[in-house]
Amino acid sequence: MLTSLQNPTIKQIRKLKAAKSRKQQERFLLEGTHLIQEACHHHYPLDIVCYTESWQNSNPALMRELPHRGNRLERVSEDVLKSISTTVHPDGVVATAPRLANPTPSLPVSGIGLAIDRLQDPGNLGTLIRTAVAADIEGLWLSNDSVDVDNPKVLRASAGTWFQLPMAVAPDLPELVRQNRQAGIQIIATCSDAGETYWDIDFQRPSLILLGNEGAGLSPELSELADVQVRIPLSNQVESLNVAIATALFVFEAQRQRQ
Repeated sequence: MLTSLQNPTIKQIRKLKAAKSRKQQERFLLEGTHLIQEACHHHYPLDIVCYTESWQNSNPALMRELPHRGNRLERVSEDVLKSISTTVHPDGVVATAPRLANPTPSLPVSGIGLAIDRLQDPGNLGTLIRTAVAADIEGLWLSNDSVDVDNPKVLRASAGTWFQLPMAVAPDLPELVRQNRQAGIQIIATCSDAGETYWDIDFQRPSLILLGNEGAGLSPELSELADVQVRIPLSNQVESLNVAIATALFVFEAQRQRQ
């Protein structure tokens, strides 16, 4: 059992709380029984799995599966587990995993895809991922100045659906949009003063939906690449919606039309 907070392995895992270290190590944290279960269910590779004795005793079935999923299993003390967790009350298990081992979305889009510009809030991204999976979205691309797709808060907010959605970070999001447009994919941009509403769009066509960040919206460059700009009708002087809520309206309208 690992009991020292100064153990080299524990110190390396603890560093993964920071985005810089996740990039340097090409690893991220998976915290909690539900996320570990989902990772195993979807055959997502695990590196080091740290668990407490009480967690081991409470999860015998998952414990039997972990040797087939994780490269290394370490029983740790409660204090060590708390030191590597980002939550106030961890439930007894934390693992490290390689970054971006999910499938990459295919280009060009054959169904409905999402391209998100400069998204900053990890809770919004996690909720957006959960919504995209529920609506059978083909894939999601993020601009490289967005929040980390494997930020611990993103994982928690996705409620385990993170493992089901093909995702990628686009080094040049406008170029990715151009590639789709040249392939005949309908490019749809959100714009508060657009003439058309989102339910006017033919979502039976392969489409890439562009959404902007929480405050500034889409960049002008991305807006200009769209074939059509659409709005969500809002009343009572509400200026905008949370980006995850806006995404839900688009993707479920697309799902309704495509059923």
